[in-house]
Amino acid sequence: MGIEQVLEGHDGFVTTRLQKVVNWARRSSVWPMPFATACCGIELMATASSRFDLARFGAEVMRFSPRQADLMLVAGRVSIKMMPVLQRIYQQMAEPKWTISMGACASTGGVFDTYATVQGVDQFIPVDVYVPGCPPRPETLIEGVMAIQRIIDEHGLPPNDGSGGLRRPLGITIEPTHTVRPQPVPVTLGHS
Repeated sequence: MGIEQVLEGHDGFVTTRLQKVVNWARRSSVWPMPFATACCGIELMATASSRFDLARFGAEVMRFSPRQADLMLVAGRVSIKMMPVLQRIYQQMAEPKWTISMGACASTGGVFDTYATVQGVDQFIPVDVYVPGCPPRPETLIEGVMAIQRIIDEHGLPPNDGSGGLRRPLGITIEPTHTVRPQPVPVTLGHS
């Protein structure tokens, strides 16, 4: 059944609210700006592959220009030297913009509890969705993108209340979609 059959009795007219159409267009064309390092970057690349197919959600167009992107994907560890670059890229993105912190390293510093590693990018840029894992599975990142799409549908256009379209970060944490199982073979150290 195509749209022609639906519109058959309506003389080619469809009525809806402008905000719904704008939200649908924005939700269906989220363009990520990847800032990926280490193992989380590999999982981010796998998300766009044919097996997981991020294109189903309208987010396959990775933009490497901040002026064309509206979703910052911070995947992996971020050092103190990289943070000014990340902040500059975030500031150059047009409003409204969203941020996903992917992996333990981006969210909390992970196992790298050192002076050179940022212990959570949310100390420097606002984060809307946290995707946990070390590294998180591609399905979990897709769930994070879908959370951003639900936010776009619910909130709509930025409020015109004098804040310049700025909003507070949402701070949503995605639940893991898998269960951790023990090793199939018991591990022993030394002679037993």
